[in-house]
Amino acid sequence: MPRRFSADEQPTLPAWRLSWPFVMSCLLVLAAAAWPVIGLWFPSAAVLGWLAPAVAVPLAAIEAWRAGGSGRPLWRYVSAGITFVGCGAASDAHDLVSGTRSAPHASAMTAALYFAGLLVVVVGLLRIPGERRSRLEWARFGFDIATVIVTALTFAWHLVIPRWQSWADGNVADQLSALTIVGGGFVCVFAFVKVAFTGTGPIDRRALHLLALAGAVGTAGGTVAPLLATPPFLNTSQLLLPITTLVLVLAADRQRRATQAGNGPTHPKPHRWSLMPYAAILATGGLLLVSSAQHASDNVAIAAGAFIVTLLVGARQIVALRDNAQLLNDLDARQRELAHQASHDTLTGLANRALLLQHATQALAPDASGGASIALIDLDNFKSINDDLGHAVGDALLVAVAHRIAKHVHGADISARLGGDEYALLLHGDAETTLAAIITSLRQPVHAIGHDLVIEASIGLARSHRGDTAVELLRRADVAMYEAKNQGKGRYLLYTPAMDQRGADQARLAADLRTAFDAGDLSLLYQPIVSIPDGKLFGVETLLRWNHPERGSISPATFIPAAERTGLIVPIGAWVLREACRQAVRWQHEMGVDAPRTVTVNVSARQLREVDFAADVAAVLQQTALAPHMLTVEVTETAVFDSGTALQALHAIAALGVKVALDDFGTGHSSLGLLQNCPVDILKVDKAFVEHITDGGHHRVLATALIDICDGMQLRAVAEGVETAEQADELHRLGYRYAQGFYYARPLTVAGITAYTPAGEQPSVTAA
Repeated sequence: MPRRFSADEQPTLPAWRLSWPFVMSCLLVLAAAAWPVIGLWFPSAAVLGWLAPAVAVPLAAIEAWRAGGSGRPLWRYVSAGITFVGCGAASDAHDLVSGTRSAPHASAMTAALYFAGLLVVVVGLLRIPGERRSRLEWARFGFDIATVIVTALTFAWHLVIPRWQSWADGNVADQLSALTIVGGGFVCVFAFVKVAFTGTGPIDRRALHLLALAGAVGTAGGTVAPLLATPPFLNTSQLLLPITTLVLVLAADRQRRATQAGNGPTHPKPHRWSLMPYAAILATGGLLLVSSAQHASDNVAIAAGAFIVTLLVGARQIVALRDNAQLLNDLDARQRELAHQASHDTLTGLANRALLLQHATQALAPDASGGASIALIDLDNFKSINDDLGHAVGDALLVAVAHRIAKHVHGADISARLGGDEYALLLHGDAETTLAAIITSLRQPVHAIGHDLVIEASIGLARSHRGDTAVELLRRADVAMYEAKNQGKGRYLLYTPAMDQRGADQARLAADLRTAFDAGDLSLLYQPIVSIPDGKLFGVETLLRWNHPERGSISPATFIPAAERTGLIVPIGAWVLREACRQAVRWQHEMGVDAPRTVTVNVSARQLREVDFAADVAAVLQQTALAPHMLTVEVTETAVFDSGTALQALHAIAALGVKVALDDFGTGHSSLGLLQNCPVDILKVDKAFVEHITDGGHHRVLATALIDICDGMQLRAVAEGVETAEQADELHRLGYRYAQGFYYARPLTVAGITAYTPAGEQPSVTAA
């Protein structure tokens, strides 16, 4: 794609070379200058001076035609215009040689051709596109144009009036000659004004300057034509046409090199301050002085022109001052906008971290009255909303939450968004009341692009003490917020120093877990899933264990949340899945028909949100050659509740032939609804329904209802936490056919599973 230059750039042009058209044009200029001198001694030889224009004009026309780039239309007009001028020169030469021309008058045909060439160039100039301008800029541009035109008319009046009578008494050719002289001057003025005020559009600025100079040279010839009236063998076109075409060749070469450099036009930034109006005043005033010194008869007209020019420049100055004032106002507004953007969040309009810390620093200054608190608010499960419904809905939710928070912030209090789904408050009064109101407000459904969403927030609150800094206070609020999340979310907690110790412990725990995983210090145990009443091995559930070198055995309930919080659960979970599938294949080879018929792997909510999770499962099955129906993925209700991404992952896994087990069934508020949407094959009945089943009453009723649901929906029910023979017998009477628990076996090593025997016969290898 061609590169276009910015307003402040100019392309670096290729080095100018001594081209043959330029050399030829220079030689033609020298030849054209020589023939008039020779004609002083040999009048008949001066006619040969027309040979130089005859060669120079076609050469310039070809060069102009070759120039272009995106400005090609203008240069085609220039080529056509110089061709008309050349034809006019040829007609002029014919008139002079044939004796039908009386210098300095030209024939009607000659004058018409010259005038046609000027018109063609004017049409080309008019086709150069201008730039967009404001109303004040157009007004200033209009005054500038009017100033130049009045100045040009004043000079034209002074130069033309002395000859007007002779031209008026002459024929049509004489009048066309006068119009050509005046028109040439206005072409030069128009080109200069076009460059100075409207921009050059697709034309190189320097090339257009040279084009204007070429027109000026040609026009100058018309003004000196009367000086050559006495020698009838001389004509200004013989010398001025080669000079004009030389400048035109330079202009075309400049345009061609600019096109090669930028592969497109340049767009120089227009100057807001121009010397043109003031130059017009000086020129008109100078003309008035000269005219007065000569006691010319057109003093009144020139004085009127000078007066009008002065008025126009004065009006233009007023417009420029208004334009400058508007620019200053725009600049001030832009500065205010930039200052606001630097201190506020672009999405919600709330203060950002920098502004919050600035106000907090002021509130914590030694001379500040009263105390201050900082509350950090983090939306619970926001990522699942972003993943399931898209970022547009997520952004709309963030804006709606910001509005609800801001409603409860008054006076000197500040509400801010720190990034993502984190908000912060600087509070000076009763912080607990404000936070309670915010929590209540957020629990009301939030409408976001067609979705009514119910959200909760975890909030940490830190009160200031003498000597506290804003950064430290914000850190304490962050610690309290994470503690609130760990305690169940949807609440706020006040910071206490003990939280720092727990936070440090959790950080060390996460670091140690990373080290243990990298070093291969994590291990797997397998708890049997048996058929009842015979207690034969049906399957196994894979359990992750960590034996810390200093702290000993660490409970999964302790280190799994740390892995979830840091994201380490994803690579750890992938390793567990791969190792469990490999071991299942080994058992098949070693144990034959006695091998576990299914291996269950627990999968966290964090893993289910990974977009490639289902593909990773498929890859592991292919690598290990484990039949898909022998793998069971076990998830909790909370992992899939209100999470479209998790449900999509489970459906993709089920499509592979992998079984899906729902753990802790019956303990969540959404269990029955999940059975309709989630591709469940197995229900793991929670220990809470099993441990009191022998007591009768509502425990037995609930256990009976759960097995009825499983039978009705053709699901496999697995009772968890079976610890006694009485519990096993009662479950069997109710219709349960699969169970797991310490009654049958504690979690076993690989060798323990290989040597497993039903309850009542001790296995050879066990593990705690």
